[in-house]
Amino acid sequence: MKTRTRSQAKILNLLKTLNKAISAQDLYLKLRQNQQNMGLATVYRSLEALKLDGLVQVRTLPNGESLYSLVHQDQHHLTCLNCGRSIAIAECPVHELEHQLQDSHDFKVYYHTLEFFGLCDRCQKEQDTQK
Repeated sequence: MKTRTRSQAKILNLLKTLNKAISAQDLYLKLRQNQQNMGLATVYRSLEALKLDGLVQVRTLPNGESLYSLVHQDQHHLTCLNCGRSIAIAECPVHELEHQLQDSHDFKVYYHTLEFFGLCDRCQKEQDTQK
């Protein structure tokens, strides 16, 4: 594993205290609130390095925003294309496939994501009442 910079260590420590994924901009604001003097570009560079080291995972929302969190478990979501609400799902139908791909392609998997896009129950009801 590569040597982490001080900036990367600060980001890892902050991510450990959070119980949710966070955008780089919000991470930057939280670091500033905690008296951590770090530029936004440094935050992005550090997150990219941590991602390449397999310590941070990124999830990109339909609006293009990226959310970062520690690699601790695989993420699976149902995401509404209308309101953007994202519902975490616990089931994982691809764990066995992940292991097979690791073995058959000699590929180290750090994490995977699975996301389904559609309309949540609220947006479906709203859509039905507009017809």
